[in-house]
Amino acid sequence: MCSNTSAKSDINSLENRFKAKVKKGLVIEPHFLLNGFEHPKTPIITAEEPELIQTFNWGLIPNFCKTLKDAKDMSLKTLNAKSETIFALPSFKNSITSKRCLVLVDGFYEWQTMGKNKYPYFIQLQNGEPFAFGGIYNTWVNKDTGEIFNTYSIITTSANPLMAKIHNSKMRMPLIIPKEKEQQWIDKDLKQNEIEQLMLPFDEHLMEAWTISKLITNRKENPDKEEVQLSFEYPELELFS
Repeated sequence: MCSNTSAKSDINSLENRFKAKVKKGLVIEPHFLLNGFEHPKTPIITAEEPELIQTFNWGLIPNFCKTLKDAKDMSLKTLNAKSETIFALPSFKNSITSKRCLVLVDGFYEWQTMGKNKYPYFIQLQNGEPFAFGGIYNTWVNKDTGEIFNTYSIITTSANPLMAKIHNSKMRMPLIIPKEKEQQWIDKDLKQNEIEQLMLPFDEHLMEAWTISKLITNRKENPDKEEVQLSFEYPELELFS
């Protein structure tokens, strides 16, 4: 599962990288650490408005949710959508066909299991640029109040060799869309086989990763700061190398 990401780029950097404009009046605050279980609003680009950078809440709410409680319960289960089952599951199958999005990030976090311990890593592209996860989105309306919820899920695939070494308990990774295929991903007219061809593990040679400190899980200190991404050595990991 991908449940922790980094979205630290400012508005100018996002607009220049993705050739889209931030929606008028929208404030996007940089974050070094975003926890999906807190359902943060993060920057995305949707198939319906590809020229705009918007912010949606992480944790997709499908249309079949009838109450706010149903919606909140479901959003805890939909941070990720597996590429292998996305066309079959009721939660996702209506969105994957035409409501695909680019989830704009700078990196993500994952844990490696060694013995009885888990070690956190930060992963990004080697060039350090912002990049996009492949996602799906939906708009859900609370029929009792009329409140509108714009939400999304990050798609996951099987792990490439780098991520298989890091995320060695689940062997999964988020779907990273190559820069040259981002506009194709949000093309609403793609057929199922064309979508499936884009849901592949990203090239490990374009990624880099390093161990970080346990600040990321520190409950006494806010980990949403630059220090959370700094390299940290664990001597005992050499025993497993």
